Amino acid sequence: MSTPAPAPVAVLISGRGSNMQALAAEQGEAYKIVLVASDRPDAAGLAWAREQELETFALSPKGIGKAAYEDALDRALRDAGAEWIALAGYMRLLSDAFVARWRGRIINIHPSLLPKYKGLDTHARAIAAGDAVGGCSVHVVTEELDGGEVLSRAEVEIQAGETPESLAARVLVEEHRLYPAMLKKFVRA
Repeated sequence: MSTPAPAPVAVLISGRGSNMQALAAEQGEAYKIVLVASDRPDAAGLAWAREQELETFALSPKGIGKAAYEDALDRALRDAGAEWIALAGYMRLLSDAFVARWRGRIINIHPSLLPKYKGLDTHARAIAAGDAVGGCSVHVVTEELDGGEVLSRAEVEIQAGETPESLAARVLVEEHRLYPAMLKKFVRA
């Protein structure tokens, strides 16, 4: 019996792409990154991806609108042969229509223990609430913001005197560990 080919994955980023880099470091038998795409043409992660000779796509939705942007993104994903999408610090909400086209094939890494603290400012919210732990979650993307099935979580103890920045730095270490492991399982499920 032959080994299946690596699953073709596109990674969507908006910034420095540290989770994309963690995913790239672990690609192999389970998945291969076929495209790194961004809604910000100046995203630092795109430069890193190009240095690694990964195919990239960058387009800002400003001036063309969300529908035209998502149509162009969808074409780029399909032209690259992507069958799966990993959101890695992608800060744009995807439309219901886009999510429907890729239903069950998009995952996201989120910096909280979902279902707590959907959206932004997750670390500050966890600290303000007096939580003992923060962390990150990998979940399936649905039309509901950060509302899809949670595939896995990693906890990080919130320490005395913790700041949102210090907690974010420690959670990011767990994100880099958790996300590649979950992507491997997700594309092989």
